[in-house]
Amino acid sequence: MSRIAYVNGRYVPHSQATVHVEDRGLQFADGVYEVVALWRGLPVDLGPHLDRLETGLAYLRIPMPMSRRALALVLRETVRRNGIRTGIVYLQINRGVAPRLHTWGDDLSPSVIVTARRMASLARPTIEEGVKVISVPDIRWKRRDIKTVGLLANVLAKQQAHEAGCPEVYQVDDDGMVTEAGSSNAWMVDADGRLITRPLGHEILPGITRQRLIVLARAAGMEVVERPFSLDEAKRARESFFSSTTNFVMPVVQVDDAVIGNGRPGSVSGALRALYMDYLKDLPADAWTAAT
Repeated sequence: MSRIAYVNGRYVPHSQATVHVEDRGLQFADGVYEVVALWRGLPVDLGPHLDRLETGLAYLRIPMPMSRRALALVLRETVRRNGIRTGIVYLQINRGVAPRLHTWGDDLSPSVIVTARRMASLARPTIEEGVKVISVPDIRWKRRDIKTVGLLANVLAKQQAHEAGCPEVYQVDDDGMVTEAGSSNAWMVDADGRLITRPLGHEILPGITRQRLIVLARAAGMEVVERPFSLDEAKRARESFFSSTTNFVMPVVQVDDAVIGNGRPGSVSGALRALYMDYLKDLPADAWTAAT
């Protein structure tokens, strides 16, 4: 089946999906995006994703291009036309097309782009063995809580990790504190078995998977502490892992040259991943419409 994309009201072959050369998303990274996981044909936490989308659009003063219900229908139709059962659906909304000026007028129509693709299940050896990460300085702008398409700093960090043979980085601020990973939220488990993750604020993205994991962990009686932690703490932690839409819960067994724990994925992150997998199995049949 040929891949199909949605661009500004039309479903087109992926190879023909284009935006105008003066689209502000292209020229200024003037837009926001969301990536929603698909599990057995159903969206994972679509409601929270749309909530975060609306928050980002409001901050950037970009109008919502259509109702939540209409947007969910577009997402669902794009998924259907691509025949995706397990994968992701990507949504990007840019301010629109205008002559290249830093300022904008109030008469712009937002650009809407939707794609969907399959996502191979993470290889079991990766989950069972864990991964290594490197630390890098956090050089991003000060509103990291807004999920904009301006990801150059993240791209440079992830490329550095790739060249070091790692799938992720831990970004570190000027005070030596871990903010988040390159495209994920960072966690650690302390000596008492408590889950530690940085609290929400302008410094990190409010990850949807992070939010769900906190709910699941607390419901299961696990203690979650939202506080900053340093790179040194992360290296001495009992366990470490990162969470995201595409990785769920990924154990980290080494940070830079420091081996975490015994160098194997720990029991706490393993239990948390199991809780999340059980959550995916019980997604409601009305997951597409309940979010609207």
